[in-house]
Order: sequence, then structure tokens, then C-alpha cells
Amino acid sequence: MPQQSILVVDDEAKMRRLLEIMLTQMGYEVLQAENGRVALDVLVRHEVDLIITDLRMPELDGIGLLKQLREQNNDLPVILVTAYGTVNSAVDAMKYGASDYIVRPFELDAVEAAVQRALKLAKVQRENRYLRQKVEQGWHGFIGKSPAMQAIYTQIEQVSATKTSVLIQGETGTGKELVARAIHQSSPRAEALFVSINCAAIPADILESELFGYSKGAFTGANKERVGKFELAEGGTLFLDEITEMDFNLQAKLLRVLQERSLERLGSNRTINLDVRVIAACNRNPRQAIVEQKLREDLFYRLNVFPIILPPLRERKEDILPLANFFLAQHAREFAYPFNGLEDEVTECLLAYPWPGNVRELENMMERAIVLSGGKKISITHLSSDILGAYQHKPAVTELSSTLSSAEVVPNNTGLTEQVEHLEKQLIEDALVKTNDNKAKAAQLLDISERSLWYKIKKYF
Repeated sequence: MPQQSILVVDDEAKMRRLLEIMLTQMGYEVLQAENGRVALDVLVRHEVDLIITDLRMPELDGIGLLKQLREQNNDLPVILVTAYGTVNSAVDAMKYGASDYIVRPFELDAVEAAVQRALKLAKVQRENRYLRQKVEQGWHGFIGKSPAMQAIYTQIEQVSATKTSVLIQGETGTGKELVARAIHQSSPRAEALFVSINCAAIPADILESELFGYSKGAFTGANKERVGKFELAEGGTLFLDEITEMDFNLQAKLLRVLQERSLERLGSNRTINLDVRVIAACNRNPRQAIVEQKLREDLFYRLNVFPIILPPLRERKEDILPLANFFLAQHAREFAYPFNGLEDEVTECLLAYPWPGNVRELENMMERAIVLSGGKKISITHLSSDILGAYQHKPAVTELSSTLSSAEVVPNNTGLTEQVEHLEKQLIEDALVKTNDNKAKAAQLLDISERSLWYKIKKYF
């Protein structure tokens, strides 16, 4: 275990030296600073596990140092050193997050007990934060506590300990590879390799050699022997992403390897036995792919022993905001920006948007937002036009439905065309009133182009 370090902050050199001797005898590494300002500079250059600071010092005292640390979201444990006359001040400082205080003159035992309490409390707090994050993230980095995701976690638990083939279905961006990795990492194969290959990204002739490998001289350009992905994943897991995009003839060769649990490299007659778990994934309905002859039916049944169907993000809306905040905080750390949260209107926008690209689209949007914000609170000006469009059209449905329900009734003896035109005119009038005759906003409210609105205004008015 690495040696823990303690920063001693006191304007009296003798007091710093005394604490240094005591703490060194206890086995700690000791750094020193003569006031709070210097202490903050030391913390920029060094990592410490605990701060012991005098309560009263020039420039920046103990409470001032404590406040600045907490404003910076620095939760280092802090012990305050105080004289008898200022014990009340030290007690008051506990509300700013001080871990403990010691009164001088002090004994070695009192200092040791306070240090151990503070370090133990800090360790418990770190563990609690870690456990809370794990609960929020679910399985292996997943974010989401919705019932749909809880069901996925249960399925991962159920299948991970087995050798069963898994077929993961879900739209693009729902996290199919993340599920495959979670199954591998939770399985007895976790110590071996997780090998991933995208069947849609590689031409059929190259994909075959990538999967099964080849011997030297197997074809023009085969200058040396190559180990395929199946052999590479020996003892571990092979993840075949976008399996429905694999060449139909190559699927027959894959099926044979899965059934016989052995293969021959291209250009070789030597049989290589395999111990590989195969997890496949697709973003289209596999049964429809069978109808369209994109997926062999026999291969489907061989892979679909344990199906996992990932829900799209629009069907688990309760996970959208936790995911958004997670991605924002992650990218804020990467760019060294502060993360100051979301404005209320932003949360409404995020919940109104259908997220066709699912979690991947949300992550990209949040990265863009944090870049545009520069560390400020995320507002709707930092969101893309796609999200804003979905949000702005949402109230329009309610407003226009209200207009329709309260529309003036057209006599039954008029034709359908006349009735439709009458209602259309009323809707346009209502939209122009609501937007103070702003044609662009009225067109947006009606969900038509501004050009179409001008045409209809000329037609009806």
C-alpha cells in the first residue's frame, strides 16, 4: 500500500515541525505550507490524503482554506488545529465540511486518533460514492435504472456464466457491444480476450480471412501466416457485430465452424479445435432479414439461443437525463471545463426528442453542448436544431388541436374541400395571432415551410 501523505498548514514554523515529527513517526509522508494560499499551490503540484491546518493564519486562514476547497469540489478530509479559546470556531467550521479538530497543546495520541478517524471517514465516503455510481450505472458502465434496463442486467447475469450463444438485437446506438462486453467480463472467460469484428465494415473476401485466418501462400499477397479472429478469441469471446450484413455464402462457412467448433485456415488442411463463445448482434429484425435473404435461417437459430433485445432510448425516457448528465460531466473533465448543470428548458428538450441514434446520438450531442457552453450552464442555445425542432413542435400539436376543437363549425352541405380550406384558414389565423404576425414563427407552429405559409396567405386572405 502506498504511503499516505498529509499536508500541514500553519504560520508557525515550530508547530509545523512538531507535527511533521509526530506524523512521520506514525508512518505518513508530510508536506508543509505556511498559510492557506501556499497550501492551495501545494495541492496543485502534489496529491495528499489529508490536510491538518491551523484555524488562525494570515492571508488565508483555516476556514478560508476549507471554504475554497469545497467550492472547488475538493472533498479532501481537513482537520483544524485550534487553541482552547477558539474551540467554538472550530466546531462551527464542521458545517463547512471539516472532518475533525484537535486542541493544542496536544498529545501524540490525540493527533493519531484524529488522523485515523479522518482518513477512515474519507475512505468510507469514497466507497459510498463508488457504490452509488455503480447503482446508477448498472452493469459494467451502463447508465440507467429504468425497468427495461434492469431486465437487461438480469439477463446478463443469467447468461454470463454459461457458454450459450447470444444474439443481441437493438437499434443503432443502443449499446449492443457494451452488453456483449458485460457478458464477457462477467463470465469465467473474463481473463481471456474479447475480440470484436464489424461484419458490415469489411468486404466479404477480406472478412473470411479475418475470421478464419490463412496460411502463407493461400492467395496472392499472403506472404506470411495470419491468425484469424476465432483463434485469437480462443478461451474467450468473439463478438460478431451487424451479423445480417455478412455475405450470405460466408454465413454458411460460419455456421459450419459454430457447429463443429473447429476450423481450417484458408489454404490449409490442418483442423484447429476451438473453445470460443460467440455473441452476435444486429440492428434490424432478424426474422425480416431471413425473409429478405440477408440472414440464413439455420444460422439465426444457431445464434439465437439466448436473445437479448435492447430497448431504444425513447422507450426508457427516465434514463435520458442521467445519461445526459453522465456524458456532460465526462466530457467536461476531458476538456477541463466546469459542469454547471442543465437549464430547465434543456431537460424538456431532451425528453421531447425521440433520439433516433439512441445513446450514441445523446453522447455526441452532449459533447457538442459542453464544447459550445465553454463550461457555462447548458442552455437551449447549445443544443442542435434537431432537438430544438422536436421540442418546439411538441406544444404546437396541443395548441392546434385546441384550435381545431374550438373551430367554427362548417355547414354540412358544403363539400370536403371547402371544409378543409375553412379549417386551414382558421388555423393560419390562429397561428398568426399567437405569434404576433411573425410569419417564420407561425410557419414553425404549423409545422410547414415559410414559403408554404406565404402561398396559403395569398390564397385565403
